[in-house]
Amino acid sequence: MLIPSIDLMGGKIVQLVQGRKKALEFDDFEEWVTRFSKYPLVQLIDLDAAVGTGDNVELVRELTRRLPCQVGGGIRSVEAARAALAAGALRVILGSALFAEGKLDQGFAERMSEAVGASRLVCALDAIGGRVAIHGWRKVTDVSPLHMIQRLDPWCGAFLYTHVDTEGLLQGFPQEVIRPLREATARQLIAAGGIRSRTEIDELQAIGVDAVVGMAIYQGLLLA
Repeated sequence: MLIPSIDLMGGKIVQLVQGRKKALEFDDFEEWVTRFSKYPLVQLIDLDAAVGTGDNVELVRELTRRLPCQVGGGIRSVEAARAALAAGALRVILGSALFAEGKLDQGFAERMSEAVGASRLVCALDAIGGRVAIHGWRKVTDVSPLHMIQRLDPWCGAFLYTHVDTEGLLQGFPQEVIRPLREATARQLIAAGGIRSRTEIDELQAIGVDAVVGMAIYQGLLLA
């Protein structure tokens, strides 16, 4: 399954390279809402909230009313998760909040699961050099994506693996990194980071992995 991505920063849709350099920027939301409305799931990330420099909460609310979204960025409490779901999100993505002082916090995952239901939680595995990065990919932990899956599997409905090393570069997704993760869980597994072609999406689908695509769509390399 192809899952289009909408990243928000400063009230606009943006595409960043490896989470840092802005490559594209759009303020025409209607075009993308129309194009993405045919998909069963859209990924919506508030980048400002993710790094703690503000938020795009009103835009998130508007888009979740109009599109079937899984929402991430700044979801750090049960209250925030409930608010996003009440506003229309189908599920919420947890990333940095799954860590406390750089260590995996299984207790938080369990509390969130009990509060909103495991099926409505997506655990983010954002990896740089084989280790999970948090706080908008600014801090790299000692935790591996595989370790996260093994520890958090009971408390979420899906895992979102982002290969930050290739994110936004349109160099292709290294599928060898996803296979051990696919073998480690029966949950939905979603891959992101450099996916540029329908062939890659089909190859991921063949092993039971869905694909989040951003840059390739916005640059017109992949029609959506």
